[in-house]
Order: sequence, then structure tokens, then C-alpha cells
Amino acid sequence: MFKAVLQFIASSDLAAKPVIFEAKDLTFPKSNSPTLFDGARNLNTLYKMTPWSYQLLRHEAQTSLTMLNDSTFDQFESTFIIKTSQTLQRYDSTIRLAYSSRTANSSSCDHVSSYRQFSGKVYDVLREGLMDRIRLLDIQEQELSSWPIKSAGPPEQGRSMQVSVVFDPASIDRLVDHGPAAEEKKKAAKFQKFWGEKAELRRFKDGSILESLIWPAGSAHTIFREIVTYLINRHLGQDSSASLEFIGEGFDKILPASSSSMKHFDSLREAYRIFEKKIRDFEELPLQLKQLSAIGPQLRYSSIDPPVFSSSQPMKVPADVLIQFEGSGRWPDDVVAIQRTKIAFLLKIGSLLQAERGITTRIGLENEDLPLQNCAFLDVIYDSGVVFRLRIHNDREQTLLERQVKDKSSDHHAREAAVSALSVYKKTFIHLPLHTQSIATHCTRFPLLSPTIRLAKIWFDKHMLLGHISEELVEILVARTFLQPYPWQAPSSVMTGFLRTLLFISRWDWRLTPLIVDFTGTMTASEVDSINTRLEAWRKIDPSINRTVLFAASNHDPTGTSFTDKGPSKMVASRMTALARSACKLVKDKGIDLDPRSLFTTSISDYDFVIHISPTYSGERRKEGKSKFKNLELQEKTDPGLVGYQPVQLYLEELQRLYTSSIVFFHGIAVGSVIGGLWNPQNVTPRAFKVNSAHATKVVVSDEVDTEKIVIDKSVILAEIARLGGDMISRVEVHR
Repeated sequence: MFKAVLQFIASSDLAAKPVIFEAKDLTFPKSNSPTLFDGARNLNTLYKMTPWSYQLLRHEAQTSLTMLNDSTFDQFESTFIIKTSQTLQRYDSTIRLAYSSRTANSSSCDHVSSYRQFSGKVYDVLREGLMDRIRLLDIQEQELSSWPIKSAGPPEQGRSMQVSVVFDPASIDRLVDHGPAAEEKKKAAKFQKFWGEKAELRRFKDGSILESLIWPAGSAHTIFREIVTYLINRHLGQDSSASLEFIGEGFDKILPASSSSMKHFDSLREAYRIFEKKIRDFEELPLQLKQLSAIGPQLRYSSIDPPVFSSSQPMKVPADVLIQFEGSGRWPDDVVAIQRTKIAFLLKIGSLLQAERGITTRIGLENEDLPLQNCAFLDVIYDSGVVFRLRIHNDREQTLLERQVKDKSSDHHAREAAVSALSVYKKTFIHLPLHTQSIATHCTRFPLLSPTIRLAKIWFDKHMLLGHISEELVEILVARTFLQPYPWQAPSSVMTGFLRTLLFISRWDWRLTPLIVDFTGTMTASEVDSINTRLEAWRKIDPSINRTVLFAASNHDPTGTSFTDKGPSKMVASRMTALARSACKLVKDKGIDLDPRSLFTTSISDYDFVIHISPTYSGERRKEGKSKFKNLELQEKTDPGLVGYQPVQLYLEELQRLYTSSIVFFHGIAVGSVIGGLWNPQNVTPRAFKVNSAHATKVVVSDEVDTEKIVIDKSVILAEIARLGGDMISRVEVHR
């Protein structure tokens, strides 16, 4: 019955075709207002409903029907629990508009107030002018204040209204609108009357001559603002257009270069296509090339900073690429020997590439203390500034590592090393290529997915969580907002995509519920049940949640642990939830008066101590002087040997390795000048002396039993941390 009612609301346009019950031979004048006429009582039951509220009702009914027809995921919460009334989460842009009595008709046969007439005119003008650029237009009128009973009516001067819209991403940033053909005289005259001097007759390449509108190039919000301002000024007067205030673009401006376009990634994608063709054309390689796979965030449109490069300034962070050869029996039957053989292959590829003009290569070593993991990579540096980091994928590694894990005759440490290496192998060589391909494909399908992912990463980075929560997990969280958008439709702006992602994080009970994303739309209910069962098994094995805290599964990775196996910890996950809840509360309290930048404010007071990095190493001094003298910037050429070199990150990794059991460190690229630290509470409390204590301690006397115990010596450890950083550390600030 409920679905039948929703079906009736969604499919019946009562504004265009009135529905009449128990009455015959009744006709109604053409109107935008919905009509549901009760003939027995001679009453239109929808007489109080405005055209915009009726369209909102239909929109919500259509969305609810789609939710209820989803047989894969349980949509009960989305349909009946989650509130969708928050303006910033529901609409892509909101306009404040002051009421003007000059454009309203003072006399009305049905006693409609001039304020309501003004609202109706605003709706009619914007609905006709914005055409298919928007999916929904809603007006929230200001509530009436009290007035004396002896007066003629409530005071209407000084009132305002909010006009909210949902964009159509495919059409909102269109630069040319096509009107009727020149031969259609009546329609052309109506078009010219509505648009005035903006309408112009143009001939197009296909030979058609149409009335047209040309808008200046810009972002979706810029074009939308241009159209609305022109329409309000023309049809409602200059006073009304002067009062316009647009809300919604502030989130786009937080992105680097204030751009939400994917065009900044096109040059790197084109360079990758040329690089792949060049590799495939090599005939001197020992084995036949099987596949070249991109795994870097720059190549899936999801890096915070778009790839910027030039001949004098190569990319700071190389784009990661995997190369896989056809199978061969000549590969060694030992994991360590395979890693050494990879170096020989990379040297050969490097020599072939360096024979080409405009390419420099260099071999780099990694994981030197982890012999079972990949040990080498090849940086390919073009004179144009493009940098690719190439690693070799050999599928025989997986078989050998799995055999070593199952070998019960080997010692415990060897098996643990094999388990860790197998986990890293699966993430890097199996799941990352599939993940990169899926994200890149859906960024093309949803143009707003890329900027929303980047904005979400900025939020995590600003709160210094991105070192604990992988970039791939953030991408999966945002992808869910677009692929399973209920109780809304897919986001049509960066603002709605980002705020809905925060809302999901704030409501996500990761202790009991897995994060599931269906990238291909082919998952079944049984597969979803299987993932839920797997999480239940994890929680039974580890009830205190010390191992796998977040469980993020997809049709590419039903295990749910590829991007969460190494973190975050329970403490970091709890902080993520708390920050998201605080952000959602701020959105609810402030409403359209919210300053988007307040959601990205970094707080360092919560940390026990803060390490301040010198501007020379954090990059702030370089940013300040970048545009001061352009000629000096052009003369300054970056050393190719410094490509990919991140001293602060290397220092942080060393601290984490040395103090893994005593301190939890937090750092973000966006706040690169500080590193936050929290002491492990278990080490702060006094305990009995042990010979194998890993860190500096001092003796304290317990008042209760008059015995000597030891506690961690914070001052000595902080002095060690400062000494390890050397000139990189400007000061260490202790809070507690």
C-alpha cells in the first residue's frame, strides 16, 4: 500500500493534469498549482500546496521508490530514519532574496498575499530560465511574525525568502542555451520577450538558425549565479537582484587552485598514455609485456593537489605505475631472489628509456630491512616534468608467500614476515590496480566525484588523520556517497557530496557494520550477507577490536581488509567519528550561515605535545616566495635526485618505528609545520621495573605502599625526538 501511494505521487503530475474524485464535467484553468479535487465536498484538497512544494514531494517520492526497489542493500534507515531536511546536505545552492512589493499585484481574487505572489513569480521565472540546468527548485518562505489584530494584516516589508536548487551536473555548466528556431515566430517572440537583450539569433554548424543564449565561461556556480542575477534583474527589478546572496560555492574554493575540474589531470593522463605506448613498443625486453597498470592517486583523479609540472619543476610526488610481464619458468623459485631479479629488469628498462630523447631514469631502493617485500623501483623523469615510478609485478610471489605462510616447520618470525609481505603484495599488486581503475571510471561517470574525494582528503589531512587512514579508504567512503546515495539522489555539487559523506561517517557504527561499496552494480544480497558474516567472525576472534578496526569491502575486495589492515587504530577511528559528528552538528546549528572553512580548522590543543617543523623543511617558505620573482623561479631548476624526497615524512616514519609502543603521532601535509603526539596511557602510569624497557624511564615513589616504580621519562624522550630532527625541528611544545 505504501509503495502504491508513492507510485501515485511520483507518476501523477497533478499540476499539469488535475485528478478529480466523484465529479464529472469539471474543467480547471491551466495553473502550476496541483489539483486533487474532491467532488463530493467541492474542495481541492491541495489548495494550500504551492507548485514548488508539490514538486519536492514528487521528487522525494521518486527517490523513496528507488530505495525500496533496491533488493541488495537494506534501505530501512535511509527511508524512515535519516532526516533529509538539512538545506546544505539536500541542495546544491541556496539563494537569499529580499521581498519587493513593486513586482507583486496588490489585488487578488483568491486573496493571495503579495508576498506569496512574489514567491510564485520568482518560481516561474527561475523555473523557465534555468530550464534543464536544475532538477529541483524549492522556495522556503520566511515565517510570519506576530501583528496587532486591529491592523490590516501582517507586515510584509523586510521579509525575505530562500530559493534552493538541485543541479543537473550534466547541464549546469553549459555555456550555450538553444532556443526555438527562427521559423517558429511565436515561440521565438516569446523567447525574446523573456530573455530581452540576452537573446540572439545564431547559425550553427549543422545549418540550423536558433535563438541562443551565450554565458561566460566559469564554474557551475559562476554560470548559475550569472543566469539567476540576470533573470531576477530583468523580471523582478534591480532592488531584488541587488539583494541576492548565493550560498554553496564556498566548499569549491577550499580546493587547491579553487578548481573542481578534472582537466588539471588530463595532461598527466595523456603523458601516461604515451609512456605506456613507448614501453609496449620496446622489443629488447627479456620478456613480453603483459600489462601496465596505474596505481597512483594522480592517475585516478583523486590526489589532493592536481599534478603540476614544468621543465624546471618536475612533479614532487611521482605517479606510481606497475608493470607485469608474461609468465616464464626462468624466474627464481625464491621470493628474495625474485626481488633481486626485478632490479636487473628495471636496469634494462631504464637503459632503454634513457636511449630515448628527453628521458632520465634512476633506480631507487626501498624496504631494505624487509627482504620479502618489493625492494626496488625505477623513476622515469621526462624533461617536461612528468615523473613515473615503476615497480614490477610478478604473480609468482603470491604463490611462494602463501606456501611460506602455510609452512609450519618455519619459525614464528619468518611466518609473520611472510603474512605481512603477502598482505602488502595483495594490496599493491592486486587490489590497487582494480581500485584505481574503478575510481577513475566513476570519476568520469560522476564529474563531481573527483573534487569531492579531494575535499574529503583535505578534511582528513587538516585534522591530521590521513597518516592513519589510507587515501584509498577515503576514496571508498566518498564513492559510496555517489554509488549508494540514499536517501538522496547522487550528489550534484561538491558541497552536498562532502557533507553527505561526513554524515555517513558520523552515523557509521564501524564496530558492528561493514562499509560495503558496489562499484559495478552487480552485487547480490547473498554477497552482502557474506560480508556481514565475515565481519561478525572478525569481531568474535578479536572482541576488543585491536586488529581490524574498520571493515571496508567491495566487489573487488570482499575480505574488507586490503586498505584497513594496517590501520587505523580504534582510537583514531573513534576520533574520526567524533570529528564527523562535531562537523555535522555545526552544519545543523549554523545552517546556511555556515562558514565552510570552520569545518577544516586544525586544533592542536588535544595533543600531549606538538613538534614544530622549520618552514625550510615544511615547504611554507618555498610557497611564500614562489610568485615573488618570476625570473628567479624560472632560473631555479629542481634536482631530479630530490623527486619524491619528503624529509618530514621520513622523519615521521623513523619516529613511528622507534616509539611505536609509547607514542601515537599525527601529521598532515596541509598542516605540514606541526606533528602532534599522544602518550600511550599504559606507559604513563607507574609500573614495576623491567630489564628490557625500550625507552627512557625514571623512578617514582608510590605513596600507597612506599615502593619505587618507574614511569616513562617524557622530557628525555622529547629531547631525543628533537635531537633526531636536528635543524628540522624549530621547537617542541608540551601541553601535558
